[in-house]
Formats: sequence, structure tokens, C-alpha cells
Amino acid sequence: MKHILLLNGPNLNRLGKREPDIYGAVTLEELESQLISKAKESGVTLSTFQSNHEGELIDRLHLAADEEMVGIIFNPGAFTHYSYALRDAVTSISIPVIEVHISNIHARESFRHQSVIAPVAVGQIAGLGLKGYELALQALIHRMGGKNHDPIR
Repeated sequence: MKHILLLNGPNLNRLGKREPDIYGAVTLEELESQLISKAKESGVTLSTFQSNHEGELIDRLHLAADEEMVGIIFNPGAFTHYSYALRDAVTSISIPVIEVHISNIHARESFRHQSVIAPVAVGQIAGLGLKGYELALQALIHRMGGKNHDPIR
């Protein structure tokens, strides 16, 4: 069975509590559960991992390569803007990574406009709320030619 990793960085464990006007009221656990169900409907297994620690995220990216994941949905949180170590970890694996942000990072504070991850990802989805995660899942399923996917036009 095809396997995709959902990887979330710092402070995303606070979804549902942290700035609900920006990030909404859904918890990370609820989001993960919804995405696991959607993946299963398409014949895909979805694993999840969240950490507030850069090194743990790097280790999980490396492990994903050993596990032969077919794609990664990655919200690096604030590490997006300055973690060259995470960028190098994404570059070191040959798995397509889609960067996801709940808010539109390009419409927020100027320090959030730059992503060091985006240039090494196959795509970036920002500003579509939690729907961005579902769209990233659909895009990865489409890339691998999975069943029950909506073609991207």
C-alpha cells in the first residue's frame, strides 16, 4: 500500500487553541483523523508526526526515505522562514514534499513572506485553511496515479 507522511512543525500541536481567528478551532488530532480517513478512501496509508523540535523533524524526514514514503505533506511552521537544516533534509530525500500553511504567509508579517522550503518542495499551498492539507493529499495521490483522485486541471 502507498504511504504518505503528514509532518507538522512547531506550535501546530496548539491547533484549536492557538489564535483561532487565524488557525481555526479544529485540533491537530481532529485534522489528522480526517486526513487519515480521506487517505484510506483513496487506498493510501497516512502516518502523522508533529514536533516542536527541528532535529526531530529532520530525523523524521530521513526516516521517511528509509520507509519509502511516496509523498510528504509538510507544515514546517515558523521553521519555514529560516531553517536551512530542514531545507537540506528535504533536499536529501527523493520524496515529493508539498509545503502547507493554514494562513496566507505572504499576506502576514514581512518576516513570514520568505520560505526556504518552497524552492525544494514540489509545491506550496498557503492561505486555504485546513483545506490546504486535503488539497496537498489529493495532489500527492494524483502524482502517484492513485485511485479516486480528482484530476488537477
